[in-house]
Amino acid sequence: MENYTMEGRTYRYYGQESPLYPFGYGLSYTTFQYRDLVLSPPVMPICANLSVSVVLANTGQRDGEEVVQLYLRWEQSSVPVPRWQLVAFRRVAVPAGRETKLSFQVVAEQRAIWAQGWHLEPGTFTLFAGGQQPGQQTRVPSEVLSAQFTVTGAARPLHGC
Repeated sequence: MENYTMEGRTYRYYGQESPLYPFGYGLSYTTFQYRDLVLSPPVMPICANLSVSVVLANTGQRDGEEVVQLYLRWEQSSVPVPRWQLVAFRRVAVPAGRETKLSFQVVAEQRAIWAQGWHLEPGTFTLFAGGQQPGQQTRVPSEVLSAQFTVTGAARPLHGC
């Protein structure tokens, strides 16, 4: 095998096609609502980690569990990258009518790209938080929140942090 590109070989690189059963696919007996997505800091040095928080509310009549998923998108990269990358997920039980605030950490390594070695690049990134992948069509209403953050500094090898 001489062509190791993932273009067209995995859903992360399919372009506009959606997978039949994406990560986190499933039905629930209740409904959830996401709000208050906070990224801290919104502008950060190239080797820094990102803190993320989001509030998840069970707006249905039954207790339920939700798989909260965080995806990262590079807005501009020097090499081909996935449409978005899963960087964190957590299964959370939320009683009916209650809400919970979740905190996550997105480390610098999760922003690294492969270009003859792992590198970090400055630029603008979008982080998505929700119960599904960004843009996924579902039968049950679900939402995905998004927020942008900026990484500053010069590009460098990941081991240079």
